[in-house]
Amino acid sequence: MAKKTVATLRTSSKRLTKAIKMVKSPKTGAYTFTESVMAPEFVDDFLKKK
Repeated sequence: MAKKTVATLRTSSKRLTKAIKMVKSPKTGAYTFTESVMAPEFVDDFLKKK
């Protein structure tokens, strides 16, 4: 399973990170991408979660 953080975004005083995770569907076997924008300290938890 591939996973990667692609961008660091700055809005005024907040620092945000956009993370994209590739997830394999158990039903069809096709891959889908899940995107989320969050604080940098939550990225590792997002990527580890299935």
